[in-house]
Amino acid sequence: MKNISNSIKQVMVVFLFCFVALISYIAYFQVFSAPNIAEGQGNQRLWAKRNEVLRGTIYDRNKNALTTSARVDALTQKRTYVNGDLYVHALGYVDPRYGLTGLEANYDSELTTYNKITNNILNLTKDFSKDKLKEMFQNRKEDEVKVGNGVITTLDSTLQKVAYDALGNNKGAVVALNPKTGEVLAMVSKPTYNPNDLESSMKAANAGTADNSPLINRATSGLYPPGSTFKTVTLSSALDNMPGVTTRTFDDTGKIVFNASQSLSNDNGEVNGTIDLKEAFRLSSNFVFGTLAMELGNDKLKTTAEKYGFNNTVDSDGFKITQSQFPKLTTAEVGSIAQSGIGQSSILATPMQMALISSTIANNGKMMEPRLVNTVIDKDGNTVKTIDSKVYKQVISTTNAAIIKDYMKNLVDSRVDSSWGFFQGTDAAGKTGTADYNLTNGESAKPHSWFIGFAPANDPKVAVAVIVENGGYGASAAAPIAGKVMRSALNK
Repeated sequence: MKNISNSIKQVMVVFLFCFVALISYIAYFQVFSAPNIAEGQGNQRLWAKRNEVLRGTIYDRNKNALTTSARVDALTQKRTYVNGDLYVHALGYVDPRYGLTGLEANYDSELTTYNKITNNILNLTKDFSKDKLKEMFQNRKEDEVKVGNGVITTLDSTLQKVAYDALGNNKGAVVALNPKTGEVLAMVSKPTYNPNDLESSMKAANAGTADNSPLINRATSGLYPPGSTFKTVTLSSALDNMPGVTTRTFDDTGKIVFNASQSLSNDNGEVNGTIDLKEAFRLSSNFVFGTLAMELGNDKLKTTAEKYGFNNTVDSDGFKITQSQFPKLTTAEVGSIAQSGIGQSSILATPMQMALISSTIANNGKMMEPRLVNTVIDKDGNTVKTIDSKVYKQVISTTNAAIIKDYMKNLVDSRVDSSWGFFQGTDAAGKTGTADYNLTNGESAKPHSWFIGFAPANDPKVAVAVIVENGGYGASAAAPIAGKVMRSALNK
């Protein structure tokens, strides 16, 4: 009997253990896994629920409709993008088969939220009476078409089209921000795809290589060596950490030699002789900025880069930004440290990151949180939510921002009457970049062309970043595009 009793106890212990394990799993599933599964893009019940409401309209900043939705049947609807691929990377797409991306994903809950009697409630609060309350409920239609909230973006249709056309058939991206508010005025990435024919677009995308994919939003997720545009960050770090650096002179011999097999040279080996920091910036001296990076050391330059957002997730509204990367280097990696001062080494940056750097300098050292949305409205046009401007952080002092701004303006001024006529009348400030990189097989590729800047320098209205993949010199490919965008933003 004793053995039987022990056996029963053992069996009960096993059953108790299994029961506790089962309850624990159910609790874990309900708390942690179930919400993710419910919100998953492949959840058909969620799609059915989503389609009960006719998806709200997305507008540009002037309330021109960028999307429309039409009911197909009780559980399906057709989403149309009015301008085809013009806004495709900013807006993304919504599709039961391919899911949601871009603003469609980030504002899905708002676009599918139906406020049935919002307008009547607003009117009622202004002039309350029992009769009006009774009338409101008597007039409510049970079969009223359910329409989701609308989203008014920050995008400027004119500027978006100018940026799109200016980039042409090049691969790359253009970002234009209001430096004082963080509003995204234009966001263009190429190559593009047709959001109104996703099946064909997906087939075409899957037939190509990953680095050529039109599905990538290069503006926010493309990672590139920033080249000499990064000298704005190196300059910022020098101003923060090297007292008297603005009055210092450098003997630019055209080349820094690290050892028998490693050196860093100016473009075409140019020897600039005795120059100060401002002239070194104008000439984009690799010698000077490589020297500054070595004197600063990796830790100080990395700290400055991280203040600007490298190695961090920069808060944004309406879209997500892939982290830009700045390396951790040892003191022995002196060549790589020098290269990091000119935006090479293993530094990688998104065009949005570089636009934020330009915007920060323009805005007296204050970085604003970038946002794609101004207002959420209901079906009757009443404001449901306003997205306010937010300060991300004070990155550098106003004094140092003013110095960098002066250097950037000096650069543009030195060329505006000759080769850079496209900046005429904008009072622009800027910095070019020609970013070297290697192909996957190790061979050197044609450099990427960069330009970052803002205008007008004395009261910036727009900050811009442009990259043209394999465009060569920044002055020849990216700068003219930036000039067109700035002129349009300033109505020039």
